[in-house]
Amino acid sequence: NYYKWTQWIFLKLDEMGLAYRADAYVNYCPNCKTVLANEQVIDGKCERCKTPVIKKKLTQWFFKITDYADRLLEDLKKLEGKWPELVIKQQENWIGKSYGTTIVFKLEDGTDFPVFTTRADTVFGVTFMTIAPEHELTEKLIADSPYREEVEQYVQQALLKTEVERTSAEREKTGVFTGKYAIHPFTGEKIPIWVGDYVLAGYGTGIVMGVPAHDQRDFEFAKKYGLEIKVVIKPVDGDEPDPETMTEAFEDYGIMVNSGEFTGMTSEEGIAAIQKWLEERGLGGKTVNYRIRDWLISRQRYWGTPIPVVHCPKCGIVPVPEDQLPVRLPENVKDFKPKGRSPLEDVPEFINTTCPKCGGPARRDPDTMDTFVDSSWYFLRFIDPKNDKEIFDKEVADRWMPVDQYIGGVEHATKHLIYARFIQKVLYDLGYTSHDEPFEYLFTQGLVLKKFYWCPKCLAVVPDDEVEEREGKFYHKVDGEEHEVEERLEMMSKSRGNIVPAKPFIEEHGSDVARITILFAAPAEKSMEWTDAGVEGAKRFLNRVWRLYMKHIDELGPQPPEVDPEKLSKPEKELYVKLQRTIFEVRKDSNEFHFNTAIARIMELVNELYGFESTDSDVFRLALHQLVLLLAPFAPHMAEELWHRMGNEDSIFRARFPNYDERYLVAEEIEIPVQVNGRVRGRITIPKDADEATALEAAKAEPNVARHISGKEIRKVIYIKGKLLNIVVG
Repeated sequence: NYYKWTQWIFLKLDEMGLAYRADAYVNYCPNCKTVLANEQVIDGKCERCKTPVIKKKLTQWFFKITDYADRLLEDLKKLEGKWPELVIKQQENWIGKSYGTTIVFKLEDGTDFPVFTTRADTVFGVTFMTIAPEHELTEKLIADSPYREEVEQYVQQALLKTEVERTSAEREKTGVFTGKYAIHPFTGEKIPIWVGDYVLAGYGTGIVMGVPAHDQRDFEFAKKYGLEIKVVIKPVDGDEPDPETMTEAFEDYGIMVNSGEFTGMTSEEGIAAIQKWLEERGLGGKTVNYRIRDWLISRQRYWGTPIPVVHCPKCGIVPVPEDQLPVRLPENVKDFKPKGRSPLEDVPEFINTTCPKCGGPARRDPDTMDTFVDSSWYFLRFIDPKNDKEIFDKEVADRWMPVDQYIGGVEHATKHLIYARFIQKVLYDLGYTSHDEPFEYLFTQGLVLKKFYWCPKCLAVVPDDEVEEREGKFYHKVDGEEHEVEERLEMMSKSRGNIVPAKPFIEEHGSDVARITILFAAPAEKSMEWTDAGVEGAKRFLNRVWRLYMKHIDELGPQPPEVDPEKLSKPEKELYVKLQRTIFEVRKDSNEFHFNTAIARIMELVNELYGFESTDSDVFRLALHQLVLLLAPFAPHMAEELWHRMGNEDSIFRARFPNYDERYLVAEEIEIPVQVNGRVRGRITIPKDADEATALEAAKAEPNVARHISGKEIRKVIYIKGKLLNIVVG
């Protein structure tokens, strides 16, 4: 009932022209034996197993998220102040809008190919072109080239490198000549075309102009391979650089030289004039480019939503009619391990079907969808989960959406959070919802991290008990051979083997200990390391609370005692003020997701209660009654147990959360430091609204202060009410 509607979304995207199948070089994990979306490649490695990702040419399904790039970027403005700035910035960078120029070059046979550049003012300095190894034009260029074998070997080696390796600024740039030339659109000159692994097919057009005089990367490449260097920009207030003596590229804007009719223009003027020249001749012009690529959704895994199309030898690709949804994932699959192709190909009762268009034999698509497709709209189904007529009722969606407060990990900034925004906008365009953004407010919680061991040789996680530490390094043995392993601190994950199994932990410690361990260890938006020390600290605190209540449980009733603050003794009033302040701070911290400081406030109150002498007073009993309510969101099981032991029959979570008395948020008496000539010599307790004279008299009565001012003239008194008294003597 759920993935039926994920398949329905696929069909709607297909109807809108936003789903398509294409041959493409894709990210491929040799260990997981499946394709990865760009967002699932972290620093050139598979986010799941950390294996270096390679490029592989496959026929895959894509969602055309690039059609929504501008809206996804512009609508981030709606989220400013509501979403973390970091997430907004990451999405801006991922979408990567840049302004530049498209320039159409030609091959010698007349074939056009576009190039994107942000520096059109340097076009007269082009002395070579570089094309990405995986670019579709590369094969055509070398089809009849004498350099074919050399280029093919280079391409194969390039595809084994990660994108991070290929584009690293520290790495020496390499390339190979294709034997073919481009024709310069302005000068008609022949320009050699090289294949270079530092160029990526996924950015711009996958082909770049080589302008060695004005781009450092191109300069290094030209020097390495003896290519011509042409200076076409000079400093505004300087001489034209000499190509023979240049030691680095001149990359700044300046004045155009050696640039035909554009010579003498500033870089800014030249860019605008060149764009106009190109537009008038149909050879390009001003262009907006995006870094974001279309969303690759095909996966060669068993577990996932089947793609609802069939492949018919007569009709081609045919969508499954809506009334035939869902296309069910077969449950009798025995061999579902990754093998480089979809396991569903080996399930004849699934793969073999009939064409819904002609009725002839056909094959289902063997791939499943990226599970991020399913998670990109689940919040919409939550509001109408039993609806079997439509994906959800629009009136219901309009009443509940957008999600008021969404909580998720920052690691999803360029994955789930951008996919969900895309699908929401598609459904908005289809008229199924009145809101084009899914989440009003976003809070990104940190990750729970835990150490584990990884063997780079075995490409596998090594159990802790099989690892031996020697001199700060870690080793394990495989068939008698010793391998060095890496100690890593990463998010808890089954695939990394660094999870804490919930059932045995709860049986030994209780779930409240787990909650306090996580919530107290770090601010909620920061990642925290799970350690045994943290667990023991949480357990000590909860045991301390338990002992406090067990000592006084017979004195407590289901209702809090009535307390008149004005009739309390000084120690009682101090405790009452401390209680009001604690309630205020816990409420405030909790509303702001500062759970670690909220728990710290509760710990301070517990300390105060342990040190309070008049334990038979009503204010002490009131504090215990309020304390258990404050503790309930953080340690619900202990709080519920204590609540019932106090005589309550209903759940603690039906009780009203404590509120504070604003009149007593600040103590009537405060303690401030006293300085003599700028150095602290003592501390005094005075009324919170005490004037300077009262504070000075109290300071004179403080023994250590009195000793330092005795026999000296008081020349000046500096009093900052409620904070500081400084006595200047001479």
